[in-house]
Amino acid sequence: MNKRTGRLLAGPYLFWMIGFVILPLLFVFVYAFTNSDGNISLEAFRTIFTATNAKAIGLSLELGLLTTVICLLLAYPLAMILNGLKIKSQSFIVFIFMLPMWMNFMLRILAWKQLLNKNGVLNAFLSLLGLPGIDILNTPAAVVFGMVYDFLPFMLLPIYNAMSRIRQDWIEAARDLGAGNLLILVRIIFPLTLSGVISGIVMVFVPSLTSFAISQILGGGKVLLIGNVIEQDFMQGNQWNAGSSLSMILMIFVLLSMAIMNLFQHDEEGTQLW
Repeated sequence: MNKRTGRLLAGPYLFWMIGFVILPLLFVFVYAFTNSDGNISLEAFRTIFTATNAKAIGLSLELGLLTTVICLLLAYPLAMILNGLKIKSQSFIVFIFMLPMWMNFMLRILAWKQLLNKNGVLNAFLSLLGLPGIDILNTPAAVVFGMVYDFLPFMLLPIYNAMSRIRQDWIEAARDLGAGNLLILVRIIFPLTLSGVISGIVMVFVPSLTSFAISQILGGGKVLLIGNVIEQDFMQGNQWNAGSSLSMILMIFVLLSMAIMNLFQHDEEGTQLW
């Protein structure tokens, strides 16, 4: 394939990037640094420090970090269990865990809304067992629950991929030298899977920080995250300047997360490069 053919094939992707990535970012940048009259101004950034927006940013960071920690605590031992299975169909089992991701995002969240409803399936099941019902819908707990359910595969897959690259003879050599399970986990397995952990943290924290649909559905409009504020500024309040300034703040968090991830690059053997 010559260079001219390569450029022709890359043309559609170039138009896509310009039309759906570069131009929208440019519009957000322009609106963030202008006022309603179109003049250059930092007035829109003052809205960040209002009580509502500051609370939404703080709650978004809190729930995003909590979601990330829970996903990590669930995904890491699960990845170890999957990697330790002595069967040939490990990839199929991983596929089973990823299968819900093929379903429409809104359908999955709406299904959990019905399950967590006061008169939903979960409380009906608890009632049959003689247990008290739970009422977590329209609370931050329900939002975290929905985000953990939705983003857990994004944490599981990179950790499992990093763990599956660890050579078994390294583990056996450590055992021959007298290392116990805890020491093997701390000194061998975890350092060699740190790239997957960092990738999973970024892949969970960024979407949970910017999420607004989950908090809108499972939070019932009572859990206001920064994504909900931006959505309201653009779609309801017609405050594009304020929404763009908040979007710029979110973009900074995303770029910082990507920068942290780039500090923990690994080579193909899974050895950390400091």
